[in-house]
Amino acid sequence: MSRKVQHTSECVHAFAAIRGVQAGREYFVISVPLRMLPTLFTFDDPTLPPEQRAQRVVNAARVPSIAAYLVANPRDYVMSALTASVDQEVYFEPGNSASNAGLLKVPMGARLLVNDGQHRRAAIALALEECPELSDETLPVTLFLDAGLARSQQIFADLNRYALKPSRSLGVLFDQRDPVAAIARTVAQTVDPFRGFTEFEKTSLSHRTRNVFTLSGIYQGVSALLRRPRASVDAGAAELAVEYWTQVGKLIRGWGFVDESRSSHTLRAQMIHTHAVAIHALGVAGAGLLAAAPDGWQDRLQLLRTLDWSRTNTPTWEGRAISNGMITKAGNSVTLTANAIKRALGIDLSDAELVVEQSVVVREVEASVVDAAA
Repeated sequence: MSRKVQHTSECVHAFAAIRGVQAGREYFVISVPLRMLPTLFTFDDPTLPPEQRAQRVVNAARVPSIAAYLVANPRDYVMSALTASVDQEVYFEPGNSASNAGLLKVPMGARLLVNDGQHRRAAIALALEECPELSDETLPVTLFLDAGLARSQQIFADLNRYALKPSRSLGVLFDQRDPVAAIARTVAQTVDPFRGFTEFEKTSLSHRTRNVFTLSGIYQGVSALLRRPRASVDAGAAELAVEYWTQVGKLIRGWGFVDESRSSHTLRAQMIHTHAVAIHALGVAGAGLLAAAPDGWQDRLQLLRTLDWSRTNTPTWEGRAISNGMITKAGNSVTLTANAIKRALGIDLSDAELVVEQSVVVREVEASVVDAAA
């Protein structure tokens, strides 16, 4: 039975609501206009000690990207419900005696504390400044009756206990807004040897899989190759990406060489060219090639045949795609790997790439000094 508060219609907020029960506790799902969220729903004071807060402090760096998403997609966004607690008695008026749908009246003086979704709430406030037409849109809020700090902290812990961000590959697979993601899917599905050997859901590959590449790795390579704002990605860009990766697939020795006698795990253990760092670097080098030889890049690309992609080729790859014998994508590894590919293709390095390249020279000098001392 819902709790009640004595009030008049002038001192309450009234929301269309659905009443439910979880673990014996009553809760309500209400529909709140976006314009009301910034003033109605609050956060804990960030200066409070962590043990006295009901949720984490808002990470200001996350808020602008969420707000930009709303502003860029005012007619095609999706945002999940907030979860909040109300610290005063509420009154629920069912539509009829047997209905769980009705009207929830919340005192205007009540504190509505966001238990989960504070970044979404902060982003909505920021988005409304730039896109006020969103103000009449609504967001569902799951509202619990406040049972104290300990309960609010437990709500936050329980809601986030099993939260799992989708893999980057799955994000690329399902993203219908990003034109680069669409091109990456096309490349993965149509270009040999990506076709039939790409993992579309996971970012990492198991030892037993027949897949050699990941969709997230291909996306990074395609994005680096095109090197342009999303708004300028067109059908011509898709054709160029398909042609470039098709040519690369024909020129790299060992790509696609997976059969009954050689597993994908064996191939990846022996060669670097199937790993994400190499795919990404090939995209970076490809962008440089297209800029240096826009009309004859296919001929220049033939020089890829000269590269030895084996992991035992330490003079070329150690300190770039490999660190202490292990494949790495940390730090400047993509740039350094791309530098090696560019040099094989006869492409000049940019000033920024030369600065990064100097780090390899420094390491080689230091290593020679250590060897001489030994």
